[in-house]
Amino acid sequence: MKSVCLHKKDEIEAFLRHHPFLHLYEMGDLDDFFWSYTIWYALQDSNSIRQIVLLYIGAELPVLLGLTEGSGEEMSELLQSILHLLPKRFYAHLSNSIVETFAKDYQIQSHGIYNKMGLTNLSSLNKVDTSFVEQMSQSDLQELETLYQISYPGNWFNSGMMETGHYYGVRQGSALVSVAGVHIYSPQYRVAALGNVTTHPNFRKQGLATKVCAKLCQSLLNSVDYIGLNVKADNTGAISCYEKLGFEKIAVYGEYTLELK
Repeated sequence: MKSVCLHKKDEIEAFLRHHPFLHLYEMGDLDDFFWSYTIWYALQDSNSIRQIVLLYIGAELPVLLGLTEGSGEEMSELLQSILHLLPKRFYAHLSNSIVETFAKDYQIQSHGIYNKMGLTNLSSLNKVDTSFVEQMSQSDLQELETLYQISYPGNWFNSGMMETGHYYGVRQGSALVSVAGVHIYSPQYRVAALGNVTTHPNFRKQGLATKVCAKLCQSLLNSVDYIGLNVKADNTGAISCYEKLGFEKIAVYGEYTLELK
């Protein structure tokens, strides 16, 4: 088998479509909005692609996605072959024990184990009362950022994602207290990933996150076929919320910061 750099979207998409929930973020990054910030590596045999790795360079800290359904041996082989091409410091999402591939050359900081979840049961969404959930707009940006500073300071919010129209919130009086949005949204590839979901600490355990996420998913299903998310495996409250909405665990992976020794 050999390692190659891929440049054809249709070739990459065909491989990712074999397991769309596992590769939701990669599929979203095929969209023209993200494509120019992506570098794709693959392990190929004579007939087909065996593994794919995405290096996303559009963030301040590059992000490597190395996710696989298999044992990890082929993914480790691919990563080992491209070590000399990777940045000195980057963030990574890696399946299984694949992070050990980097142990000799990189210092590894673990950020925990995460679940990938996919929306597989749509029947629960319409059982949630979303009548007082409202769509956010650019005029709400400052208020939204203030809520994140209070209740989710380590978020991955990018104000440009407001342009998708897929951020929804709940107010108590005039104050924004709960919100749900997207990390990935691609009507072209018909995928979306929920992200930046938070509720003000004073208003938690009232089911507000369930309501904003339900409204968001209802809206997204008008233009996408697959909705997923990443959630820390020990965040039982969030996982329970997502399960009530029809999400199920698809895979487990680890998140890490890696820096060359």
